[in-house]
Amino acid sequence: MDLIHAIVLAIIEGLTEFLPVSSTGHMIIYSSLAGIAGNEFTKLYTVDIQFGCILSVLVLYHRRFLTDTRTGDIPLPNWVLRFPQKTQRLVDFYAKILIAFLPAAVIGFLLNDFIDSLLENVVVVAISLLVGGIILVFIDDIIRRQPKDRDVTAPDALRIGFFQCIAMVPGVSRSAATIIGGMYQGLTRTQAAEFSFFLAVPTMAAASGYKLLKSYKLLQPDDYQILLIGNGIAFVVGLIAIRGFVGFLTRYGFKVFGYYRIALGLLLLGLLASGVKLDVL
Repeated sequence: MDLIHAIVLAIIEGLTEFLPVSSTGHMIIYSSLAGIAGNEFTKLYTVDIQFGCILSVLVLYHRRFLTDTRTGDIPLPNWVLRFPQKTQRLVDFYAKILIAFLPAAVIGFLLNDFIDSLLENVVVVAISLLVGGIILVFIDDIIRRQPKDRDVTAPDALRIGFFQCIAMVPGVSRSAATIIGGMYQGLTRTQAAEFSFFLAVPTMAAASGYKLLKSYKLLQPDDYQILLIGNGIAFVVGLIAIRGFVGFLTRYGFKVFGYYRIALGLLLLGLLASGVKLDVL
């Protein structure tokens, strides 16, 4: 994989990782048409540039990660209560992220082989895009409960975590699953999107770290430079995408993303029907 392909993939990752459109579908289309999908480094690269996206969340929301000011609801052990309230609120914040992360960690570990088998089927990705797109078009009508501007509770976090597990089916979109999960708990669009970003940090870090640990021995000296450049680009594009997405979502909702997913799913099926070889990553 040359530098141009690495730059394009990093831009795709930064743009699509936090939008409810499935970064997997976009990666499959580009890497297959570019003829680089079967490359082992491409498979590693498309996962490990998520570190750049993780950094974009940490930078944009550094105040929440360092000085969360929201009221906590998780009972804290006595030794934590001895710390200042600022520390107690941070413990509550991280505890909720951990609670939401655990379902995917456990289910992902137990069903790893089954999930890998799904990843080998581009038709699954296309159908997931289509079904998810239809859901997004009608999601505001499906979820009729009035959203409230309130803190995420521990039960909310756990239920959102189970919604995230749906995204183990390739093409669903982790962002779409967790945002919809948050809205089902009565959160506003902005709150659901932000918690989805926070949850992305441990989830993507675990996936990227695991992939890197499995494959780092295969890396050549030049590969590290490409990974560094790719993560840098994904970081910058991720910053722009997150800022734009939150404002757009608050103002316009999900319908545009739903129609886009439907079009992308139909494109994938059309390419497959026309005989174009699409390889999974």
